[in-house]
Amino acid sequence: MPGLPAGLRVLERGWLSSNNILIQGRDQCALIDSGYYTHAAQTLALVQDTLGARPLDLLLNTHLHSDHCGGNAALQAAYGALQTHIPPGHAEAVRQWDLDTLGYAQAGQACPRFAVNACLPVGGEIQLGDSRWQVHAAPGHDPHSVILFEPASRTLVSADALWERGFGVVFLELEGQPGFDAVAATLDHIESLRPALVIPGHGTIFTDVAQALAQARQRLDSFVSDPARHDRHAAKVLLKFKLLSWQQVERDTLLQWVQATPHMHRLLAKCAPALDPGQAMDALLQDLQKAGVLRLQGSLVLND
Repeated sequence: MPGLPAGLRVLERGWLSSNNILIQGRDQCALIDSGYYTHAAQTLALVQDTLGARPLDLLLNTHLHSDHCGGNAALQAAYGALQTHIPPGHAEAVRQWDLDTLGYAQAGQACPRFAVNACLPVGGEIQLGDSRWQVHAAPGHDPHSVILFEPASRTLVSADALWERGFGVVFLELEGQPGFDAVAATLDHIESLRPALVIPGHGTIFTDVAQALAQARQRLDSFVSDPARHDRHAAKVLLKFKLLSWQQVERDTLLQWVQATPHMHRLLAKCAPALDPGQAMDALLQDLQKAGVLRLQGSLVLND
């Protein structure tokens, strides 16, 4: 496997929290992404254990989904001089803490309020540790997302634009807006960078970039040809994410969450218009149980 840039350490997390990428340099320590808020104490412990007495100087987010920035507030409280840089698209929404624009309630998730000091220079470079990293726009999964590329080692921090076996849900499509073309353009852009090593937002580091891109394009083609397939996939992802947070929940409580969560309410109506929300949710839960990612035990839904 090609070597990582000097001072870089990947703190691989489970799927509820994004991977944390910690970069220690001579004069600066930086962290890329901070995980989900329910893991904030663990995120802080991992960072402190790695840095020891050194301060964390810079925190940046590839995008503002709650599983990538939910630990921001805890890190800011622990490191008083911490600078936080985010993609420019939602900077004003963060300053105003506009939850409708940020979309946390739409997905039925939460994120403690945090401060922002600056916007990432999309199309430019940023110093992380002892290396200069390029900041590239990566719309698709999130219209304001960025990816980071270190050309000397050809290391790419791909966030949720590319995983070893796919990419993140295309949220614009959930809102009735086109997003698949942006995914395709971002995959083409990643290919043009010719990365030797990819650090994804979730999952392990990988080097077979050609295979990952081929699988991502195949998945994208299946969504383009059958948008309802993406709707069903997104509904299952949101259900599984919530279950990762709760670990177990009564079926009626889960249904209350579904009915109060705009993305889920719309998706179930699109996926199963002939069924009421409870029946549609139960059908998805059955599919997820067959896939081996949850268990149904009487009225209880358990993560698996």
